[in-house]
Amino acid sequence: MKRLAYAWIALWLVALGGGESARLPESQRVTLEVKAYVEAEMAALEAATRELQRAAPVPDADGWSAASDPAAVRSMRASWGRMRDAYEHIEAAVTVLFPETDVAIDARYEGFAEDGPDRDPFDGRGVTGMHAIERILWADRVRPEVLAFEASLREGTVYTAPAYPSDARQAAGFRDALVQRMIDDVAAMRRAFGPLALDPAAAWRGVVSSVREQHEKVDLAATAEEESRYADRTLADMRANLEGGRVLLGCFRPWFREAGREALAGEIDRRMARIQAMYAALPGDSLPAVPVGWDPDAITEAQRSTPYGALYTWLGGESDLEREASLASMMVRAGQRLGIEVR
Repeated sequence: MKRLAYAWIALWLVALGGGESARLPESQRVTLEVKAYVEAEMAALEAATRELQRAAPVPDADGWSAASDPAAVRSMRASWGRMRDAYEHIEAAVTVLFPETDVAIDARYEGFAEDGPDRDPFDGRGVTGMHAIERILWADRVRPEVLAFEASLREGTVYTAPAYPSDARQAAGFRDALVQRMIDDVAAMRRAFGPLALDPAAAWRGVVSSVREQHEKVDLAATAEEESRYADRTLADMRANLEGGRVLLGCFRPWFREAGREALAGEIDRRMARIQAMYAALPGDSLPAVPVGWDPDAITEAQRSTPYGALYTWLGGESDLEREASLASMMVRAGQRLGIEVR
């Protein structure tokens, strides 16, 4: 579903010429600043993944778990959170620039399950990436609804439930195959990104998509299909995703100023800040509980008044391109002022 949300993002890859950035038109300076931000977050993503690998326990006959190696698991979980934040900051750019890498490092379990069961979750093949690592690190606390959803994906076939490494082979596989595969994929992505930069139009579409994805993340939680469902930290994903969008918006502010649209950029930032304030007011990193009997096509007033219902409704309105007063529509109009069309 996330891939569909980005299907309309067109991307041009441009090679930037030399010269001092101060002499460049604002459109090209935007491109340089966006590129610098994406490069920095890619570096942070790789660094956090390497930290996680270093924190993995030395493989032994009993494997490891949160009960037997609590300090190591806490450290790996913290590194995973930093990985996740870095990726969410630049997700829109990565998705359109490197779609195959995006699948390898960020696809959900059900996306991989379409190709068949993953009989060895530790070998770096089959189910890979951040969420493959996540479902191992939080294997002792996966919500029942998540297990039920995943077990129903391929009826009649083998389903491998989340589990910690139970022996030396699995522990070594986690560290040297699964996590190493993630490191290799991110390192390759960084090398490929080096000579490239986002075209300003694609960069702005990425800002719009970072807002529109907020609602999708909440929507998927109702069926236990959200991305960070094992760690139960989807709200943290949303905070990081929106934070990245605001940074990218900041890169565009001089261009809006040059075009005489500084006030419009300021209003967009205020609306994004309002969403961030709503997130900050919610406790912890998990989304509010989904109301019993939730049906997005038949929401009752009682359900709408719950924290989850209020968040779902608010974000649905702000991300609706058909609603003229929505934040997403405002951002589309702002892009048009710069000659950028969002389809």
